[in-house]
Amino acid sequence: MIINLSEIMLVPDKVERITAPIELENFRLRRETYEFKVKNPLELTITNLGKKKLLIEGSTIIVLMIPCSRCLEDVETTLDISISKEIDFGKTEEERIEELDEMNYINGYDLDVDKLVYGEILIDFPMKVVCSDDCKGICNVCGKNLNKGTCNCVSTSLDPRMSAILDIFNNSK
Repeated sequence: MIINLSEIMLVPDKVERITAPIELENFRLRRETYEFKVKNPLELTITNLGKKKLLIEGSTIIVLMIPCSRCLEDVETTLDISISKEIDFGKTEEERIEELDEMNYINGYDLDVDKLVYGEILIDFPMKVVCSDDCKGICNVCGKNLNKGTCNCVSTSLDPRMSAILDIFNNSK
C-alpha cells in the first residue's frame, strides 16, 4: 500500500491514523521464502512535527512459518512489529546517505507500507528457531526426523584423527 504524505505535510501538527493492510504475499530472505500464517494490518499514526518533519509510528503482529533449525519442521513464529521513525524531508539525498539513513520506503512524498514492514521484519527476524527445547533434529545419514522415531543408520561418526586411539582400544579387547 502506498500512502501519500503530502496532505499531512501541509497542515502543521496534523495527526493522521491509518489502518494499512500488508500486501506482502510472503517474506523473502536470501533464497528462502517464508509464508505468513497471520498478517494483521499495520496501525499507523503519522504526525506532522513541522519544519518538513514527520513522525511515523505503527504496530502490528504477524506470524511467519519458519523451519526449525534442527528438524526443519515449520514453526509458527510470532513477530511483534513496532515502528517509530522520524522523517526529515528537509534533508538532501546526500545528507541522508552521509548519516546512513536508509529510507527505501519513502519515494518523494509516498510511503510504501510493504517496504517499511519488510525492513522491520528483517530487523526482528530470529537467528535460530527451534520447535522445542528437546528437539532431536534429523539423522545426518538418512535425513529422518528423529522426533518421529529412530532410524537404523549407524550413528557413530568418529573423528578420523582419533583412529589411532580407536585401534589401540580395539587391540586391548
